[in-house]
Amino acid sequence: MKVGFMAYLEEVFRLSGVPTITFVEPERYAEIKVSMRTAGRCMVLEGPSGIGKTTTVTRVLAELKIVDSVTSLSARRAADIEVIDALPEMHDIGTVIVDDFHRLGDATKQKLSDFMKVLAETENTQSKLILIGINKAGQQLVKFAHDLGLRIDIFRLETTPNDILKKVIEKGEAALKVKIPTLDDLVRISQGSFQIVQLLCYKMCILNGITETQGGLTEIKTSLNAALEDVMIDLSRQFKDAAITFARGSRLRKEGRAPYLHILRWLSESNEWSLDLQEMMTKHPEMKSSISQVIEKGWLQALLNDPEKIDILSPYFYFEPSTGILSVEDPKLIFYLKNVIWRVFTEQVGYKGNYFYNKYDFAFSFAGADRDLAEKLYESLTAREVSVFYDESEQHRIIAQNVEDYLAPIYRSEAKYVVVIQSPDYPTRIWTKFESDQFRERFGRNEVIPIRFKTIKPGFFTEDANYGGVLFDPSGNVDSQLVYISDVLCKRLIEDRQVGA
Repeated sequence: MKVGFMAYLEEVFRLSGVPTITFVEPERYAEIKVSMRTAGRCMVLEGPSGIGKTTTVTRVLAELKIVDSVTSLSARRAADIEVIDALPEMHDIGTVIVDDFHRLGDATKQKLSDFMKVLAETENTQSKLILIGINKAGQQLVKFAHDLGLRIDIFRLETTPNDILKKVIEKGEAALKVKIPTLDDLVRISQGSFQIVQLLCYKMCILNGITETQGGLTEIKTSLNAALEDVMIDLSRQFKDAAITFARGSRLRKEGRAPYLHILRWLSESNEWSLDLQEMMTKHPEMKSSISQVIEKGWLQALLNDPEKIDILSPYFYFEPSTGILSVEDPKLIFYLKNVIWRVFTEQVGYKGNYFYNKYDFAFSFAGADRDLAEKLYESLTAREVSVFYDESEQHRIIAQNVEDYLAPIYRSEAKYVVVIQSPDYPTRIWTKFESDQFRERFGRNEVIPIRFKTIKPGFFTEDANYGGVLFDPSGNVDSQLVYISDVLCKRLIEDRQVGA
């Protein structure tokens, strides 16, 4: 820094906007610059918010001396959507930046990809598209035009290497004439984000009373833990409401498996800012049934589009149903989730107890003649986010496998409870005999719940008479009885989870 140089803290470690004093060229900066000035060659920059995409584009445009002639559009701004959609019909559009393009509809993505192909083929020096979006956004574009991949440049900017983040801090230290302690720890907990490292450095300085360039080298006395605690207070004000709203889902169901809470927890454990939910179901088979329900039935998408919640959730979460990928669009939210006390947060959401013991809450055992009843009960329970093994819902997994090998562990131990629909047909079926052989010993562990038809003759299970069940009258109102049975089963789960069973 030049002698007599003076800078304010907010200019050095910027909390928003494009940094100048602490700007460090990210990886692939030279490639991005060359791509930017190549006539007619369009470009995609993808990655989560806060890692320097917009900063990189702005700096490159400034170096090329074309920043004032660039048109910037965003898929978040309703007024821009019509313009974005009309771009392919325009001629000589100049350089146009379309931010948040992952939020565009499929039809608009198709039109843009075709337009980009035309620009690449003609090398139109008067038109260039620069698209900015979140993780895997470039892959979404490529799928719409199979030969587009080699005709555009796709740069995926993810976590920033530690050595670059260190340079950011060192530039800030030089500008303010300060020495920040525990630099390596600060870089580590910044998790590759330019935005987080700026925030932590800013907080350490402000808590130490540093607001501008010092007269001489000054060592920061504020501990990193103190700065982190203060940052979490600030982030809680910004993100707590959104995190709790997401974790509760469409409504809080204490009997359910808390699928949305689990998704948040997995995001907090991830090294990225996006989550492949299909992959997570493979890693966490005990949650597979619950998570697949919120995806396949569209509940996750419905939650994010809920008119009462969209203003809270849409700034931070984006779900792409075609890929099953949930992305967080602000790395500060991920930072918040990684540093929140999860026991306390879980209670703030409204849950208590343990959600990780069994793959299923209930497994149904019934005769084929009673399938309609079983299916209605299954629909009632899964709508309440309860994990149920019902053979029809898992037929695609059972097919081509040894059925006995597949079913046996479910009835022996993988389901917390076995629900037996005990009709007059139950003792006469081969598969019910097989299933009951697997769970018979669980009567003594209070893990079998019979739904007894009034018309059944006693004696099929000698153990049965000693244990409580639910009575069902096939001649009565089936729907009202199913509501009652569903309530009883769910109350049992709620009680179990409240006592940590």
